[in-house]
Amino acid sequence: MGLFVGVASAVIIAAGVGILLAVILATGRHEGGPGAPGGPPDGRRFVGDSFVVDVDRVLPWVIGLGIVGVALLAVVGWLAARRASRPLSDALTLQRHFVADASHELRTPLTALSSRIQLLQRRHDRGQPIDETLVELRRDVGAMTALLTDLLLTAEGAAVAPERPVLVADAVRQAIDAMEPLAEDADVRLAADIESDVAVEVPATTIARVVIALIDNAVQHAPAQTAVTVQVGRQDAFATVRVRDEGGGIRGIDPDRVFDRFARSGETGRRRGFGIGLALVRQVATRYGGSVDVELTSPEGTVFLLRLPAAGAERKRTRPTS
Repeated sequence: MGLFVGVASAVIIAAGVGILLAVILATGRHEGGPGAPGGPPDGRRFVGDSFVVDVDRVLPWVIGLGIVGVALLAVVGWLAARRASRPLSDALTLQRHFVADASHELRTPLTALSSRIQLLQRRHDRGQPIDETLVELRRDVGAMTALLTDLLLTAEGAAVAPERPVLVADAVRQAIDAMEPLAEDADVRLAADIESDVAVEVPATTIARVVIALIDNAVQHAPAQTAVTVQVGRQDAFATVRVRDEGGGIRGIDPDRVFDRFARSGETGRRRGFGIGLALVRQVATRYGGSVDVELTSPEGTVFLLRLPAAGAERKRTRPTS
């Protein structure tokens, strides 16, 4: 930035001085030069000849050039300050997005963990076996640790490929297990319809947290005593995951906009959403060359379709935008 300001200022000053010299030479005159009274007949000039400048004609140029120079230097300073602050602004935006994303991603597993602890307390008070619940708690803590690792690895915006292809069905089952406590609290049943053992080159933790976000959204908008169905299949060169709820459909917002950051449809009265989960789903899907769309929405329910390239399929991975 210092070099930019210095070079730009030098160019402006040099241009101003050049213009001023041109004006002086154009408006000035020599006294005692050729053709002047008392000058030499052969046109030679004496050493004592003087160059006279008309101040009344030059002064407006000096003032005008000074004003223009100050204005141009101010523009240079403004551009330099803007260029210098842009990386800081971009970094702050990325930091805010990461904090919001991490807070949202941790919100669901923490809520599930709290539900399991409450279940553990009830079973302990009743004298029921708690070994299975302790195993589930330990599994939830491990999943949360894997989630944090995945968030940190993907914070740079690059797709992280696993060592070997991952079965989508296994990751979906993991997501369903993690969401069971929240679904029970909402009196919503989770059902799995796995028709394919398709594999993808996406980390299992990433698949699980994407599916968790879709299930979480479906549970929030599903009426009590209804079902949320997660279907795994294959379509051409893509693995597909469909999450279907029996709610009243997307209302109050265009279905295509539900994936925009901080966009929200009508609330159901359950815990408040912040419009981040579906935006993260699209960000992750796009990063790995896939997509997520609202396949169907009506008063009978909504279906979200997640598509990820199957292992070995040609695909183009992209970096997400901030």
